[in-house]
Amino acid sequence: MRRLEQEMARAGFWDDRTRAQETLETFNAHKGWIEAWQKLEGQADDISVLVELVEEDDEATRKEIEQGLERLREGIEDIELRHMLRGEDDERDAILAIHPGAGGTESQDWAGMLFRMYLRWAERRGYQHRMLDFQPGEEAGIKNATIELVGRYAYGYLKAENGVHRLVRISPFDASHRRHTSFASIFVTPAIEDDIEVDIRDSDLRVDTFRSSGAGGQHVNKTDSAVRITHIPTGIVATCQNERSQHQNRANAMLILRSRLYQYYRAREDERLQALEDEKTEIAWGNQIRSYVFHPYNLVKDHRTKLEAGNTGAVMDGAIDEFIRAYLIQTGSPAATDAA
Repeated sequence: MRRLEQEMARAGFWDDRTRAQETLETFNAHKGWIEAWQKLEGQADDISVLVELVEEDDEATRKEIEQGLERLREGIEDIELRHMLRGEDDERDAILAIHPGAGGTESQDWAGMLFRMYLRWAERRGYQHRMLDFQPGEEAGIKNATIELVGRYAYGYLKAENGVHRLVRISPFDASHRRHTSFASIFVTPAIEDDIEVDIRDSDLRVDTFRSSGAGGQHVNKTDSAVRITHIPTGIVATCQNERSQHQNRANAMLILRSRLYQYYRAREDERLQALEDEKTEIAWGNQIRSYVFHPYNLVKDHRTKLEAGNTGAVMDGAIDEFIRAYLIQTGSPAATDAA
């Protein structure tokens, strides 16, 4: 830290803006770790003082100690989770796409529930989000949605969610109140900034425009504002019809395409990320990574880690960090290796 502070204080530091920005980002990263540990250290000291002062019949202080220990535990687990995210892309923002499976309204409603779950999770972590593409379902839920989640380690966390998610419940759309099983797939890629080179030649692109099929008013539905961009060499497609402007839809579609192409080429060139690409190709209905059971009992079970949670309401309200952490530990993260 001292070396970085000295470098930032020297004359001419901002002459090389690229290097200065990299140094500033490194400084902020180190500062974030130090402040996090100092906060935990302060909490531990406060608890130690209370333990020394508490008397046998002092229930109020005992309760305060218990609450403090719980906050301390959560803080330590959060730092452990961050420590696992050392991949080259883990600190990046994330682009998350949700697609319902076969089943019409049932699966579209389930996709909409997952969409809400991830937005609530983002709120819990203080992340911002930006809608890149959104098509509402005909009766309920969504036909598909693509969102950018902006916050440090967003991709590192959400890569654990790649795969098929399965719901079992009594259908609210079935007059006979029968049990239904629905599927939706989640695919997450790192958001790629403009300064990262992804060679996209105009001659390799096919751009189609069409009328939006979703809600949005007369302008959206009566003009060819929706955009579909196909990268011909790879067959990768990015679509956006969420905005009123064709120009904005094209910009959002290019952002999605850039992200997917970057992931595609990285997976081909970098053996370390090949597992992620393999996981993408294995996504198929029936190959679920997690099941959410609302009937005849309440249970969320991750089939990769075997972790279970009985509070389905909390999970659907965004409490998924324990599943993410279990996945990161199981997949051989650097932190897990260090701990061994």
